[in-house]
Amino acid sequence: MKFTFTEKKMGTSEELRAYTERKVGKLDRLFKTESSASVTFSMERGRFLAEITVSNNGLYYRASELTNDMYASVDSGVAAIERQIRKNKTRLEKRLREGALEREVRPEYVPVEEEETEEFKIVRSKRFPIKPMSPEEAILQMNLLEHEFFVFRNEQEEGAVSVVYRRKNGGYGLISDDAE
Repeated sequence: MKFTFTEKKMGTSEELRAYTERKVGKLDRLFKTESSASVTFSMERGRFLAEITVSNNGLYYRASELTNDMYASVDSGVAAIERQIRKNKTRLEKRLREGALEREVRPEYVPVEEEETEEFKIVRSKRFPIKPMSPEEAILQMNLLEHEFFVFRNEQEEGAVSVVYRRKNGGYGLISDDAE
């Protein structure tokens, strides 16, 4: 597993990094392919925050834990991610199709230089591969990332670019490309 550590408003010891690598590294056994982890350590109002994001084949698992001890924050975050992985791995394998988690995907995204126009100011741009999947798998990925919408290529509509989104009154919506 490849690790990336970030520190905000605090410094960390090599001991904490080694401990985190050992704990988060245990999640690697749940995947069949190489995965990566991004860990951010920070302090908020005198408490320790550990934000852990694990990426594997285009799927992201994220947890954020705030406690009085950084080691406890790491432990809680790892436990939360492990629950997510187990829950969603079994759901994908049962509901969607065999091999849903082993599909090869290009790297997540490449930041693009910020552009500025006269009327509108774009403050952030991203480029990422749009992965072919079913709407159910896209909703699952959107919920894992805790986003309000998710863009994907709809396998049920011959690869049409589609967006699933969370509706304010509950449920989900689907927007698809109508180009023919």
